[in-house]
Amino acid sequence: MTTPYPLSPGLAEFVRHSLSFGVTEPGIRGQREAYSRMSRAYTPPRPTGLQVEDFTLAGVKVRRYRPADLPDDEPAPCVFYLHGGGWVVGDLDSHDFITATLASDLGAVVIAVDYRLAPEHPFPAAFDDCLAVWRAIADQARHLGIDSRRIAMAGDSAGGNLVAALCLALRDAREPQPLGQALIYPGLGGAADLPSRHECADAPLLSSTDVEGYLALYLKRPEDWHSPYAMPLQATDLRNLAPAFIAVAQFDPLRDDGVAYEQALRTAGVQTRFEPGLGLVHGCLRARSQAAEVDELYERLLGALRDFLW
Repeated sequence: MTTPYPLSPGLAEFVRHSLSFGVTEPGIRGQREAYSRMSRAYTPPRPTGLQVEDFTLAGVKVRRYRPADLPDDEPAPCVFYLHGGGWVVGDLDSHDFITATLASDLGAVVIAVDYRLAPEHPFPAAFDDCLAVWRAIADQARHLGIDSRRIAMAGDSAGGNLVAALCLALRDAREPQPLGQALIYPGLGGAADLPSRHECADAPLLSSTDVEGYLALYLKRPEDWHSPYAMPLQATDLRNLAPAFIAVAQFDPLRDDGVAYEQALRTAGVQTRFEPGLGLVHGCLRARSQAAEVDELYERLLGALRDFLW
């Protein structure tokens, strides 16, 4: 029998191993504990030569990664990174695997944000935290050793949603855009009848039922479902936004969110680069070095961020 999700051997093993970290106690606490155990299993030692510091900006915990060989007297380019996890799980540690590596490979500062999580803190808490930190970075760039004119945003899954929402909010407030926005398999509030919702309803690592569950925890008020800052595909005007790199995964119920958003941005005159993620599943960046197709996704993300910053 053939599987509807034909994965490479490396990615199939990644899925099998990831699913072994099952929830051992009910409720949100159990979900977070299982996610943390899985994340630790895929977090390699940090690259050498990084200075890493945890502190608070605008009342929100952040982590700054700075390559030690960056000149102290020159402001550095920066990537502002927002982690995934359905707005419900994830933290600074869960995504250390990507934030530390990006800082080292780019030779840039990376600032990751530990925004508040649902259901304890539903929308707009995470959005408000990320916007507050972004504005604090802009205000304190010199103190942080950052060039305020050379900052890009990046985020995966729920983090990609937050990146898109921040760009919309900054545009609406007539504040400067980042040099670019990188969205990796983002959830953007696509309609329930998008093809990927049923084609990938039971996809590995994220099902359509999972998507619905996370949204229900994040969006508590009826009006939130119509806010472009919660559901960027609800935006009626996508003009004058930062250039976008949008990567999706073929076997992911959220695939067509990214497809639809890229098409809408391009129609609005925004410069876009699209990565279709053939053979990939949601959350696959953790499988870097285990599957060639994931390595290719990472290299394209890296290339897009380099193009934004240099």
